[in-house]
Amino acid sequence: MTATLYAPDWIRGITIKQPWTACIVHGDKRIENRPKAWAPGWRLLHAGAKSGLDRHALRDPLVARTIRGHQLHFSAVLAVARITGSHHSTTDTDGPCSPWAQPGAFHVQLDDVHELPLPVPCRGALGPWRVPLDVFEQVLTQLPHLSELFPEATS
Repeated sequence: MTATLYAPDWIRGITIKQPWTACIVHGDKRIENRPKAWAPGWRLLHAGAKSGLDRHALRDPLVARTIRGHQLHFSAVLAVARITGSHHSTTDTDGPCSPWAQPGAFHVQLDDVHELPLPVPCRGALGPWRVPLDVFEQVLTQLPHLSELFPEATS
């Protein structure tokens, strides 16, 4: 049995249930609702297992419009995004910061979403998780322009 090699510590994966992952990748969902704030930085966006599908969300008109015509992938890295900050919903004094924002949650702000041409199969985990090196290398192969955004990847 060989030990798993991991990508550098500056990159982590985050697992998000479908169809929410598809709304980030294919739509304008730039707020991820979480029970606590997350640190800024680059993340691989991973769609959770099919057993974790949020069926209730499929009935939301905003979600339905966003994912229409797109295949929902599971247990795979689908994109790379940058977390630019997070705040609690109680700081939204002028109403929700986004149509995707849920009350009572921390709103993790996403930016620079880069969809992968092909999903990279991978197991995820709860909370930010260490990315296997082979998965990270497949992501960089598919999105070579990210090496300019990831100076750490080439050093």
